[in-house]
Amino acid sequence: MSNSCCSTSATDNGKAPAAAMSPSAENLLGVSSDDLAECPVMTGSRVAKADAESAGLFRDYEGNRYWFCCAGCGPLFDGDPAKYATAA
Repeated sequence: MSNSCCSTSATDNGKAPAAAMSPSAENLLGVSSDDLAECPVMTGSRVAKADAESAGLFRDYEGNRYWFCCAGCGPLFDGDPAKYATAA
């Protein structure tokens, strides 16, 4: 089992969270890079902003919005937002 906040036990039958997208999914779905963000907690995880917002997977911090790839990332971000905002 993975030690990440987005381990397969937190997803539906081991599938990736709906908000997370692989880099190749951007091309397949025709999603604009402006519509995507990188999760500040799980760096490298691409997130469709609209999907994350509809699922409540975002936080606003110091005038900026941050989108998350899974429900586990929000609480981690809340614990030390400055750390994750700087990394983003």
